Amino acid sequence: MIAIILGLIIVLIIIVVVVNGIQQHREKLEQQKRAKVSRQKAIVDETEELILNLTNLPPNPNLIKILNNRSLVAAKTMHDLMPEIKSIINRVSEMQARLNASKELAANVKSKDETFILPDNEQQLVAILQCIKKLRAVLKSEQSRGNLDAPTYVQEDRTLETMQLQISIESLIKRGSQSFEKEMYGSARQYFEKAMQTINGHPHQSEYTTTKKEQLEDKLTEIANSLKITNEQDRERKAKNEEDELDVLFQPKKKW
Repeated sequence: MIAIILGLIIVLIIIVVVVNGIQQHREKLEQQKRAKVSRQKAIVDETEELILNLTNLPPNPNLIKILNNRSLVAAKTMHDLMPEIKSIINRVSEMQARLNASKELAANVKSKDETFILPDNEQQLVAILQCIKKLRAVLKSEQSRGNLDAPTYVQEDRTLETMQLQISIESLIKRGSQSFEKEMYGSARQYFEKAMQTINGHPHQSEYTTTKKEQLEDKLTEIANSLKITNEQDRERKAKNEEDELDVLFQPKKKW
C-alpha cells in the first residue's frame, strides 16, 4: 500500500514538473513572439518617420516605394506571428494600398537630379543629414535581406551619397562666403580649400562637382588677389609708420 502511495506521489511530481516545463516553454515562445512583433513594429515606426522626413529632401517616388514595401513586409511578419489580432490585419491592408499607390507614382513620375538647397536653420540641416544616413542604412539592410535588388540599391544609395556631398559642399561654400564678406580671407580660404578637397576625394565626379570646382577655383583666386592687395597695403602702412617715426626722431628740436 505504501509503495503504491509513494508511486502515485512520484507520478504526481513528474506530472507537475512536466506541466510546469510545458508552461514555461509556452511562455518563452510567447515572449519570443512578442519580442519579434515589437521589433517589426519598431521597423514600421522608424519607416513612417523616415517617410515624413522625406518632405525635407528632393522628391524621390522610388525611395517612397521602397520604404512602403519595408513597412508592408514588417506588417505581414507581425500578422504571421499574431494572425488573430484584427488591428494588424487592417494595418497590412493599409500598407498594401499605400505600396500600390507609391508603385504607380514611381512608374509615372521619374526622379530628377536636383541640387540640394541648404536650409538656413543649422538644426534642420543636422536633422536632414541624420535622415540621409538612416536612409542609406535602411537601403543596405533591405538589400542584404533580399527585399531590394542590387541595381536599385546602387542607384538610390548613389543619389543619397550625392545629396550628402552637396550638403557638405554647399555648407562649406556658404561659410566661406560669409567669412569672405567679413574680410576674413584666411578663414574663407580654409573653407573653400576644404570644399575642394572634399570634391577631389569623392569617387563619383559629375556635372555638379565640375561646376563647383570651377566656382571654388574662382573664389580661391579672388582670395589670393585680395590677400595680395591687403598685404601690399599692410606693407605700405608699415613703411609709412616707420617713415613717420624717423621724421619725428630727426626733426629739428624746438627751442623754447
